[in-house]
Amino acid sequence: MTEKRKLPVPADSDWWRGAVIYQIYPRSFQDTNGDGIGDLLGIARRLPHVASLGVDAVWISPFFRSPMKDFGYDVSDYCDVDPMFGSLADFDTLVETAHLLGLKVMIDLVLSHTSDQHQWFQESRSSRDNDRANWFVWSDAKPDGTPPNNWLSIFGGSAWQWDTTRCQYYLHNFLTSQPDLNFHEPQVQEALLDIAQFWLDRGVDGFRLDTVNFYTHDSQLRDNPALAEDMRNPITAPAVNPYTWQEHLYDKTQPENLLFLAKLRKLMDRYNAAAVGEIGEDLRGMEVLGEYTGGTDHLQMSYAFELLSAKAPTASYVKDVMDQVASVASDGWACWAFSNHDVVRHVSRWGIGDAAARMYTTLMMCLRGSACIYQGEELALPEAELAFEDLQDPYGISFWPAFKGRDGCRTPMVWEPDEHHGGFTEGKPWLPVSHEHLRMTVSDQEKDPAAILHHYRRAISFRHSHKALGKGSMEDLSTDGTVLSFRRKVSGEELFCAFNISPDPAAIDAPPGKWQQVGVELGSTGTAPDGKFHLGPWQPALAVKV
Repeated sequence: MTEKRKLPVPADSDWWRGAVIYQIYPRSFQDTNGDGIGDLLGIARRLPHVASLGVDAVWISPFFRSPMKDFGYDVSDYCDVDPMFGSLADFDTLVETAHLLGLKVMIDLVLSHTSDQHQWFQESRSSRDNDRANWFVWSDAKPDGTPPNNWLSIFGGSAWQWDTTRCQYYLHNFLTSQPDLNFHEPQVQEALLDIAQFWLDRGVDGFRLDTVNFYTHDSQLRDNPALAEDMRNPITAPAVNPYTWQEHLYDKTQPENLLFLAKLRKLMDRYNAAAVGEIGEDLRGMEVLGEYTGGTDHLQMSYAFELLSAKAPTASYVKDVMDQVASVASDGWACWAFSNHDVVRHVSRWGIGDAAARMYTTLMMCLRGSACIYQGEELALPEAELAFEDLQDPYGISFWPAFKGRDGCRTPMVWEPDEHHGGFTEGKPWLPVSHEHLRMTVSDQEKDPAAILHHYRRAISFRHSHKALGKGSMEDLSTDGTVLSFRRKVSGEELFCAFNISPDPAAIDAPPGKWQQVGVELGSTGTAPDGKFHLGPWQPALAVKV
């Protein structure tokens, strides 16, 4: 066990509310040793760029010891760094650098399952009566030898894998090499809380909790019911995966989950730490978000998938989403994102140009909730096109070509155009660097005052300069044709925000009262002599009440 370190506790225990979080995928951010894979010292080296955006925190995807069957989301040792990424000393350097730059550090904890190479699973599978026999989800076969129930894996096929040593099936919601931990076993919960404390003592400021609603399963192992075709909603899995054909009543999102989250919250509160959960729920996502983040007993915030939508959000769609939040999660807190390491980058997914990308960024910074930006999003990087032979993602390899996997959004970050691999590595990168991306590097955009990189900085700065956008309420949400409008209010400040989510001009009436135009640096328009806001294509109107 390494020596525990305590860093100063932030004065504001509510720092996460309205925060802007920058997601870093370590394999693809910056390589420092020439092996073609990003590492922790590479992250530390590039943190000044992240800090320059004005974000509040970084979320770092898994870097723990792992066989890398699912690129670190299969953990074999929760309390050590995989040598591929460096060492614990490198992690300490990263945390110290981040804190010196004013950035908080959130790490990705994968608690629902381990790798099958984890010592816990190796012991658990060795017999039916060892000390950790009950640490994973084991069950006898049905009399005909088939799995215990009809539960399916997100990565395809049955969620049960036969083990020839115990002559039982074990549960895996993802790869067969990712066995599910048994949260009905108290010792498992205590061990996971110890892991969280290990990292809190090392100075982390919080966690991103992978698949947080998958922790607990139905102890009776009841079959999931079938889901009518018109009810299927491919959020957790693509439409070509029969996982979407079930109503997942019993394999996840069980009420006992909240009991564990309450224990974790109690631990985090001692450190003023915060967690953002990833809720994989196709039918009740917003309701579960409300259950998991409402009050002060569970998660502070949760990842919301609604703006990771397949099609570009319209004014009416965004209104519907925010209305749903107000209806079923008014006491909770969402963390919005357009892109991440699991979905096609949003400028490609939505088929939008520069003006629309800027408007959506400004919109995100005005919505109630926290915000998450995925590395390269600030450059408006499109999805990288990869050949099948370049794929690394087992998900894409299994479902190709109907689903091409997640590698297209995970290609290396591009820093300089004059480097063979965009300044990411001096070796052969683990995924090829997109030639299209080499025309959109950080270095080039830094030199261009009109580049979208600077728009991200201005939008984030605008959010931080108006306290109503961080923690204020959202009121008078409405649509007028293609224009979405709302007010953000907090004691001492009220903002009016309107967005023309369209390539065509639009006009709306100004709200009653006296308003002063703000956000000119973001392309905001002001009121015209006729008392209306005349909005150009993809244009916002931002005003503060005076």
